[in-house]
Amino acid sequence: MSGPPAPAQRRAPSTPGPGRPALADACARLARSRPFEIGIVVVILANGIVLGLETYDGLVPATRALHGLEALFRAVFVVEIGIRLAAYGRRPQDFFRHGWNVFDFVVIAAIFVPGLHGDSALLRVVRVARMVRLVRFSPGLRTIVSALWRSLPGVTGFLALAVVTLYVYGMAGWLIFGDRYPDEYGDIGRSLLTLFVLLSLETLPDLIEQGLAISPWTLLYYVSYVVITVNLLLNILIAVIVNSMEEARRLEMTERLAPDYDSDGDGAPDEVDRIALTQRLDDLRAVIAELERELRIDREDPHGRPHHGDTRPRR
Repeated sequence: MSGPPAPAQRRAPSTPGPGRPALADACARLARSRPFEIGIVVVILANGIVLGLETYDGLVPATRALHGLEALFRAVFVVEIGIRLAAYGRRPQDFFRHGWNVFDFVVIAAIFVPGLHGDSALLRVVRVARMVRLVRFSPGLRTIVSALWRSLPGVTGFLALAVVTLYVYGMAGWLIFGDRYPDEYGDIGRSLLTLFVLLSLETLPDLIEQGLAISPWTLLYYVSYVVITVNLLLNILIAVIVNSMEEARRLEMTERLAPDYDSDGDGAPDEVDRIALTQRLDDLRAVIAELERELRIDREDPHGRPHHGDTRPRR
């Protein structure tokens, strides 16, 4: 998907204008309608069921019927994309400003590529990718996907730290256990594989028992590894994802509260518009918090004197 995904689906322009075609207004209302979305979801689910049925060899006699349903699904998806494009009126290029729209268009248009015909593996991958389109019709799933996308920079840093940590412990494991247990620590590759499997803690009792057979000090190696990697690093990863989830939820709330907020006059709130509005909401929260703190200030000091700046008469 090209472009940064927004936490919520970009809706077609909903404000009719004097120069806006009536067909675009009708398509916009249809694309925003709940029955239209439910119908597309039903078709996507039916498409997934047909894909699953095609994996059974016993349904060969029904192959022609399944192919007919596939042709029907293609027609429905093409009409859907056409309606969503027509909803933008004289600015169809705005349709491609949102990552989910680009993804939908590519998945549907791929079936018309000359090389994707018959039962090729690539065509099956494209057909399976249609199931991912269910994400755009669920606000909760969109928020999760957006949060995962936003967490990529933090996850990249986490992965770099995790690789360094695993490499250090892998080399230490090779030095300590390499001669005694070559199957687990015979080289750096085996050491890293052993430590990676150890992240699940499933093999921890067996490895500790092997280590104690060499020296009680090996317990320090495994305890420190579990504390640093399994507890500390994984908690950092969870914190990064949770923080991204909160940001995505805030942007989702911003779009629902101000769907017509548009700072660049393009007719639809984009990522910059939502971030700007989110910042304004944060400033407003800060002002409210400051007012609450001022209202809680005692008007008198401990000696009974009026608080400085308080000109109200004493009773």
